[in-house]
Amino acid sequence: MKVDSFFLNITSEDPERLFAFYRDIVGLTPKPEMGEWSLDMGGATLGIDGHSGTRGPAKEPTRWLPNLFVESIDAEQKRLEDQGVKFIRNQGKEFWGGVISTFVDPDGNYAQLIEYRPQPAPAK
Repeated sequence: MKVDSFFLNITSEDPERLFAFYRDIVGLTPKPEMGEWSLDMGGATLGIDGHSGTRGPAKEPTRWLPNLFVESIDAEQKRLEDQGVKFIRNQGKEFWGGVISTFVDPDGNYAQLIEYRPQPAPAK
């Protein structure tokens, strides 16, 4: 299969609120050529839409888990916290060099900021 682009659609009971969160708070850039409620996610497209089967907060908040790789997790996490975004994981260090902070969107979904900090190989 040759995939020409990647479009991830997430549904919400209140898509306007969720779109505004990812655009205005998280800071994703609108991508109107892909639809009215579409945002650029570093090469992929995030589409936000309503759906008759979507009601209330996420029942399984880890079902979709976007990873937003950033240059400075310190700066981005502070910027989001200053706007009232709740983090449930604070800069956890992974064995592979990632530093991860997990936040909660208005629908109760989790999303993650990741800064990749590879460790230098030990000297021989």
